[in-house]
Amino acid sequence: MLILGVDCGSRVTGYGLIESIGRDTQAVDYGTIRLPERLELPERLCMVAGGLRQVLERFSPDEAAVEDVFTQKNVRSALVLAHVRGAAMLSLAEAGLPVASYSPATVKSSVVGHGSADKEQVRQMVSVLLGVRETINPLDVSDALAVALCHANRRGAPGTGA
Repeated sequence: MLILGVDCGSRVTGYGLIESIGRDTQAVDYGTIRLPERLELPERLCMVAGGLRQVLERFSPDEAAVEDVFTQKNVRSALVLAHVRGAAMLSLAEAGLPVASYSPATVKSSVVGHGSADKEQVRQMVSVLLGVRETINPLDVSDALAVALCHANRRGAPGTGA
């Protein structure tokens, strides 16, 4: 089973593709879609959608998972992030993929063991769990791989959407 995890960001959207066979998982591909701030929001949303479509065409994953928007103090930032997430989810749904959604705490808990883990802890555990020897950069990529791992661990559970 190929699972695509997506960590949406207003400047950098990370993606991570894993293969999950039973309890064995391995990284297949990962990277980022960089969104120049000088572009207007609609253009950045097109870049996210187009970048994900390229990944989908190249790998044809079986399922996808995205991280929920977390509550932020800055309402404008939260709204922009929600738009990016919407563009990502649309691209995944248009490809006919089942799309699951997980809270940041659920992703962290699934990968690290507790929902208050910091991004560096997530990166370290993702590297260990997937056997990736090089440092995974940027953190958006390790977060996306963590979303995919979370989905692999929780697929089919009630409320996951897949």
